[in-house]
Amino acid sequence: MTSQSLYLDGIGLLGPGLTDWKQACEVLTGQQAYVATPTALPAVEKLPPAERRRVGVPVKLSMAIGLEAARHAGADLASLATVFSSTEADGDNSHAILEALASPDRALSPTRFHNSVHNAPSGYWGIATGSMQPSTSLCAYDATFAAGLLEAATQARSNGRPCMLLAYDTAFPEPLQRLRPIPAAMGVAMVLNPHRTSAARALLKLSFSDATATRMPQDDMERLRQSIPAARSLPLLALLAQGRSGSVVVEYLDTLGLGIEVCDITPSQQP
Repeated sequence: MTSQSLYLDGIGLLGPGLTDWKQACEVLTGQQAYVATPTALPAVEKLPPAERRRVGVPVKLSMAIGLEAARHAGADLASLATVFSSTEADGDNSHAILEALASPDRALSPTRFHNSVHNAPSGYWGIATGSMQPSTSLCAYDATFAAGLLEAATQARSNGRPCMLLAYDTAFPEPLQRLRPIPAAMGVAMVLNPHRTSAARALLKLSFSDATATRMPQDDMERLRQSIPAARSLPLLALLAQGRSGSVVVEYLDTLGLGIEVCDITPSQQP
């Protein structure tokens, strides 16, 4: 792959001990110690009351990070194409469905079923924002962040319009938690733009790399990075929070990583 370049207009972040992008910047710049408190999901914005009552953690999480990133970018929600990238669907719903199928009464609620599918957050996003733009939902196990970033970058470049990446993961209940031990919900959203505008925070250049994935210098942040696929974004987020140019490598394929060069940081946009 030849290098792909595009501008980053907005960021949204939510995870254990990370309440939003502004607070996360204080952690990633060393102004605040990292404390792994449970992920606090805010009330779902924009959804009608009926849909709001039905949604699970993936929808609440993706809605929170997506709306934050769009606000920071000053983006029109209805005009944004989206890429939803997650290593699993709604673990709570999947667990409840499996329990029902293993019981004498195997009746399933249609609402529970449609909330369990992988692209449910994309559907609710469309309801909430009124967007009729293209939306892709994908999964690539531990490489889900890199795969989502590549897909969103490709769409933005090929269509000549901004595209939002929403990469997020949630925890399964037991016993599935033992098979896929993701400890907490975490997500990051990025508005990617093929054109430079006044909202641009930095220029990102993507290319494949055979170098080892970049680690976090702090032990607790490195444990977080390794334990949640969406947290593979942390080295990139640290560069952005610190307002400095540099390069990181994020896990992608077994023998191939995704290199991300950060440059042209806009001083007025630094947190």
